[in-house]
Amino acid sequence: MIYFDNAATTWPKPPQVRETVARAIERYGANPGRSGHSFSVETAQAVYEARKNVASFFGAEAAECVAFTGNCTQSLNTAINGLARRGCHIITSCLEHNSVMRPLESLRLRGIADYSVAYVYDDDEMTVRSFERLIRRNTLFIVCTAASNVTGKLLPVEKLSRLAREYGLKLVVDAAQAAGVMDINVSADGIDYLCAPGHKGLYGPMGTGVLICSSNDAEPLVRGGTGSDSFSLLQPDYMPDKYESGTVNVPGILGLSSGVDFVRDKGLAKIRAHEADAVDYIRGELEKTPSVTLYGDYTNRGYAPLLSFNINGLYSEETAMKLDAMSIAVRGGFHCAASAHRYCKTEQTGSVRVCPSYFTSKKDVKSLLISIQKIAL
Repeated sequence: MIYFDNAATTWPKPPQVRETVARAIERYGANPGRSGHSFSVETAQAVYEARKNVASFFGAEAAECVAFTGNCTQSLNTAINGLARRGCHIITSCLEHNSVMRPLESLRLRGIADYSVAYVYDDDEMTVRSFERLIRRNTLFIVCTAASNVTGKLLPVEKLSRLAREYGLKLVVDAAQAAGVMDINVSADGIDYLCAPGHKGLYGPMGTGVLICSSNDAEPLVRGGTGSDSFSLLQPDYMPDKYESGTVNVPGILGLSSGVDFVRDKGLAKIRAHEADAVDYIRGELEKTPSVTLYGDYTNRGYAPLLSFNINGLYSEETAMKLDAMSIAVRGGFHCAASAHRYCKTEQTGSVRVCPSYFTSKKDVKSLLISIQKIAL
């Protein structure tokens, strides 16, 4: 199978990630922070080292700013639901994944909060002004993706951060398609809550995510045992315990840290350039095929390295199935992002998403193009 579904999860995983997970199951089997014996302490130390590693990679002020979660969706739900207050207003973008839109819609339907959707333009200043026009007296925070999971369109996170600070708002960023591909520094970029998966651009295992907090004023999504303050019936109000109830996924966390090491060792710029070159070549070749429609304007390089297309006369799922029969793995459909598909005017057909990884070869790219052209002709 030639794999181009890396926006869903990267595959294959680096050998060192697989080895770390296997070693963690064997060596770090005790429950971290739940016992005083040396086996538990050793496991807790390994998790702490992973926490420090992730904090350093994303420019967090301290290891304690990093909470490990089950996935990016859990991180986003923690931030969105935890920050929302009754009667408040929230602003998001028109390119959001359902991990943002469904929590917002749930808040609206329950009468807790209202939200507005800002239009995203190719011009970053116009996008920022689009957000600014929606600010109200009761607006509490902005939540937006760093990069669309349908087209790869980048949002001007740093400029939105300055806007948020100007109006006294918090900024929550969904880095599902940006973490491990684009430069992100939560301190320098002014991000209050960064939500990221471990299993995509960070090359870690599935079932891992991070929530990096510059402040911890969001209420926790889950309350329970943390191994600390056990005699209190109140959830600890300090990081990372506030957002880490229950036993953490030790093998997954250590595998995630190993994935971060892989990205650091290879170089973020090198990985991004490799993937961008593949996308540019694919796009350039598909532009020559009249029956293929491409989405997104890549001329200004304001995109993460993924693309979406359709073959005229076919639903996206049909194209994906035909490619699967040729041993090419892509994602067809609506990518859990109805808002983005309305933006692209693909709400009837969905689109076929192609996303390379560091392991994608020129041979893989050529095989993909040959297969698409066979279907399109």
